[in-house]
Amino acid sequence: MAASCVALAALSLCLPLLLLVAWKRWRRGRAARHVAVVVLGDVGRSPRMQYHALSLAKRGFSVTLLGFCNSKPREELLQSDRIQIVGLTELQRLTGPHILQYGVKVVFQAVHLLWRLMCREPAAYIFLQNPPGLPAIAVCWFVGCLCGSKLVIDWHNYGYSIMGLVHGPSHPLVLLAKWYEKLCGRLSHLNLCVTNAMREDLAGNWGIKAVTVYDKPASFFKETPLDLQHQLFMKLGRTYSVFRARPGPLDPATERSAFTEQDPRSGTVMHLHGRPALLVSSTSWTEDEDFSILLAALEKFEQLILDGESLPSLVCVITGKGPLKEHYSRLLSQKRFRHIQVCTPWLEAEDYPLLLGSADLGVCLHKSSSGLDLPMKVVDMFGCCLPVCAVNFPCLHELVKHEENGLVFEDSEELAVQLQMLLSEFPDPAGKLSQFRVNLRESERLRWDESWKQTVLPLLMDT
Repeated sequence: MAASCVALAALSLCLPLLLLVAWKRWRRGRAARHVAVVVLGDVGRSPRMQYHALSLAKRGFSVTLLGFCNSKPREELLQSDRIQIVGLTELQRLTGPHILQYGVKVVFQAVHLLWRLMCREPAAYIFLQNPPGLPAIAVCWFVGCLCGSKLVIDWHNYGYSIMGLVHGPSHPLVLLAKWYEKLCGRLSHLNLCVTNAMREDLAGNWGIKAVTVYDKPASFFKETPLDLQHQLFMKLGRTYSVFRARPGPLDPATERSAFTEQDPRSGTVMHLHGRPALLVSSTSWTEDEDFSILLAALEKFEQLILDGESLPSLVCVITGKGPLKEHYSRLLSQKRFRHIQVCTPWLEAEDYPLLLGSADLGVCLHKSSSGLDLPMKVVDMFGCCLPVCAVNFPCLHELVKHEENGLVFEDSEELAVQLQMLLSEFPDPAGKLSQFRVNLRESERLRWDESWKQTVLPLLMDT
């Protein structure tokens, strides 16, 4: 009798799930043009997954984009009638031992993501960003089995390698994450990755065949016209003092920023004579970017000016959010620069490409935790024809060509030398910095959507 009751209870629990699966499989034929794009992170700070969604929508797919809604995504996503953004809930302020917090978070995310996916129209494909892949890979694979969806993993890096920066490579959590990632990564139908080095590593060490889809700048990453630069500087100047004009005798009718001025009669915008150089760096303020390198290089640059070197003043803008921002903000507040100003704003999505297109030099401090991914910030800078100084790591040569589109450095000493060399003739159009910009303009680079059409779309059409 007891056994019958248990069997009946089990059947009553399983029957709704079986009916749901049958219903979803029946609807499967009507969802051939629907794709779910999943990222267990902030949608607004996941540009590659936003680009996937936009490219899919442009090719006639309806897209459900699932992720955390902590910051505003591109306006194109919000305006598209083919893209629906579904917010995922993120657990905050957990207490207790770290391993217990992590376990609770994983279980919650697994159940919550499963529920969100199962409540949506079944998808022909589930595009998943990895990392983070725990627990998303297993959940998305399970949903795919139930609903007939094909799982596409887009490998940006290895999640376990990022965890290893915090806990160490031999920590039990890191070893568990590596085992999980290697095992579940093989469950996908298609795999995309960001470098040839990662493609070879996935094939050789993980038995996973992937297609390299390099990050490419979207069409809105381009050089910013001078009048738009002026508008941006005036807008940012209302919040951040580094963009404001220096005090001095001014024509009340002339509108000035720290870098530009607008003629009141003709409306023509010009660069200010003797303006500072604008250096931009973008970061997620995590362990794979050591900003002490930039701070040390800036101190050396300041000392060169104090010693009489002919160098411009410098405005250094470091954009982004992340866990180490407060730490480096405290270090910055202790500096007493006379010729360098540092600002750490969080920009609206539409203002970020305008800033890159207005800058004179970009600096990248990203050091890949796995040595196999490339910094997307440099891709965006190149899209704006912005020369870059980037810290070296194993596969950086797939993106940055030393002495062609930028410079590669090893430490703060080398970065300081490069800053001195590039800015010693600023803003001379015949200088090295300007030559790098010319090289970037002349190089023929595919934009994201064109590249996606050539590499990703055929994979979807063949399956």
